[in-house]
Amino acid sequence: MRTPTRGTASRTGKCKKGSKETEVTEFVLQGPDRMVSVREVFGIDTDLKVPAFAEREDHVPDIDDAYRFNPDVTLAILAGFSRDRRVMVQGLHGTGKSTHIEQVAARLNWPCVRVNLDGHISRLDLVGKDAIVLRDGLQVTEFQEGIVPWALQRPVALIFDEYDAGRPDVMFVIQRILERDGKFTLLDQNRVIHPHPWFRLFATSNTVGLGNLSGMYHGTQVLNHAQIDRWNIVATLNYLPHDEEMAIVLARVPAKNDDRGRKLISAMVTVAELTRKGFAAGDLSTLMSPRTVITWAENCEIFRDPALAFRLSFLNKCDEAERPIVAEYYQRCFGTELDESWMRAPGAQ
Repeated sequence: MRTPTRGTASRTGKCKKGSKETEVTEFVLQGPDRMVSVREVFGIDTDLKVPAFAEREDHVPDIDDAYRFNPDVTLAILAGFSRDRRVMVQGLHGTGKSTHIEQVAARLNWPCVRVNLDGHISRLDLVGKDAIVLRDGLQVTEFQEGIVPWALQRPVALIFDEYDAGRPDVMFVIQRILERDGKFTLLDQNRVIHPHPWFRLFATSNTVGLGNLSGMYHGTQVLNHAQIDRWNIVATLNYLPHDEEMAIVLARVPAKNDDRGRKLISAMVTVAELTRKGFAAGDLSTLMSPRTVITWAENCEIFRDPALAFRLSFLNKCDEAERPIVAEYYQRCFGTELDESWMRAPGAQ
């Protein structure tokens, strides 16, 4: 492990935070300058210590006190930060993969940049391009770095979100930096960039580059396995046990944290678990994620009606042919028939 070091600011620039653009000094710290206990910071029963920054700067994500960490995935991400491992977090939608990495970075005060990959991200976006800029009142052509060389030269955690949605030909741009100490060549500049000692690389995906096998993730790509093989650690983050998922929802919607609210949230999570079992059995083509349960609970606060909130949060997203099945799940947990139920269909009696 490299020894944490402290440095000085390298340049100034503009950073947008919310809708406000401010002048900021980039990276007062050139490397972590302290070690923190994993047990104290993340509540995981281990004696490990990891490097962290003592000071925060504008690229550090905000801390979400309500976020709950999965121990195994947290240790995998911490290995990426402390041991310079390339870490991919894979799992179904709504499980908090990108947020998990951001929240680890937030507690380490580690600058973090999240890039959402899609079919329109090009090589120029990642590497950089020539642009016309004003210098002393004159228009000149100047090379502007893309996000990859920019992050590579700084103590930044670069997160490729929805990694399997990136075009395979474009993703080969980062092939070299997936290797430890991998250098990056800027062909336009005839320059080779050496990675900063505290640069870190992460990714999240739904399919691990295998394509849309389940039918849920249209737009994902089949990625080259030689590139997938370069990721040192692949952690899986899927849905949590009942009590842990309840705790997350209650943390997000604290107004429900009483006896009546906990009973309601427990029933909501049970409905979500039934949709996941139905999806696994092939009865449903969609399922409820923890994000959907949180949305349902929040909508309950707005409409004061669990059935209406359920319809608006999830049921209307389902195929019409599958809505009676979902309505049956709701009836099992709440004891109430929805309008979409088979029991309410004409001729059901």
